Amino acid sequence: MVVTLRARLPAHPETWPTLPGWNDWRWQLRNRITTPAQVRALLPDLTQDERAGLAAAGHLFVLGITPYYFSLVDRAHPACPIRMQVIPRAQECGRAPGESDDPLGEDARSPAPGLVHRYPDRVLLLVTTRCAIYCRHCNRRRLVGGEQEFSRDDLAPALDYIRSHRQIRDVLISGGDPLALGSDKLEWLLAQVRAIRHVDIIRLGTRVPVCLPMRVSDPLCTMLRRYHPLYINVHFNHPKEVTAEARAACERLADAGIPLGNQAVLLRGINSSLRCIRALMRELLKCRVKPYYLFQGDPVAGTDHLRTPVACGIEIMEGLRGHVSGMAIPHLVIDAPGGGGKLPIGPHYILSQAPEKLLVRNYRQQVFEYVEPQARDCTVEYDDIWFAGRDD
Repeated sequence: MVVTLRARLPAHPETWPTLPGWNDWRWQLRNRITTPAQVRALLPDLTQDERAGLAAAGHLFVLGITPYYFSLVDRAHPACPIRMQVIPRAQECGRAPGESDDPLGEDARSPAPGLVHRYPDRVLLLVTTRCAIYCRHCNRRRLVGGEQEFSRDDLAPALDYIRSHRQIRDVLISGGDPLALGSDKLEWLLAQVRAIRHVDIIRLGTRVPVCLPMRVSDPLCTMLRRYHPLYINVHFNHPKEVTAEARAACERLADAGIPLGNQAVLLRGINSSLRCIRALMRELLKCRVKPYYLFQGDPVAGTDHLRTPVACGIEIMEGLRGHVSGMAIPHLVIDAPGGGGKLPIGPHYILSQAPEKLLVRNYRQQVFEYVEPQARDCTVEYDDIWFAGRDD
């Protein structure tokens, strides 16, 4: 007999970790919170904006929250960063200037279904429309949420395209979330990509360690390590997400020899403070996760209320440099609308530049003179010898 979600999840989330099946990732997916009625029952003190967002939920981006991730919500505070990432608000119903359904122009750069080829040497392979949770800032909301796993036949044209384009060295597998696939399906896919001789590295983009850490089991890690060099980019946005369970998931992946990077999104009212980003970056390093990108929010329809001015991100970066380890400093980037690619932005440290010298400043606003070398020719004479007959 199938037990209903309401029977499985009592009204007090603090008791949920004692439920049978709690540590089973498939149980978590089956028992996601997916309807406005469930949210209202669990959050009786909703704000007016939240109530309006839930009332319009049928016309907005799909609702889906794992019990684990919902258990992190502070039900007494609407400003809880977990709550703000998963509960829709009235502002989602609007479309601000500059917003679009496909802000990164992915659909126009798709030579095969599920494949995006935007940079010369790498491609994005979308393998599922399912995520463990559906973030309100999602930039791919036009595609994800349909709970569709692409079949082998569906993926065949994309794999054939990768095989036939030797310049592709890097395949980023995303979706949806590839770790929401069953292990057999995921391993088949990894084996197909790894068998392509000109593909140097495979990357997985996932939020599973953050919102479904029980998925990251020892058997999964054993399987993943067979496909090195394999990298994983995770998506922590706030230090509140770095729980003991999430930390253990990252440590298991790192112990399997998988380098981990983090791609955070700068979100207004959620992590848009120097104090928060500093704490997040430090916590990530303790989990052996290297801060990689800090994204300006993409202008996807319905997310204007979550995006920050560019000046906010630059101010945060100014407060990181010199105050935390260089390893804790991500690249602040704008993913240029329309498919222009990731563009690094940040504070300016070169004050003036002349042929003979530069004036530069440090994080304390001290000014230094850097004298340029007298010899300017940077030709590498050995290049022609080393690269003779090699792919460069």
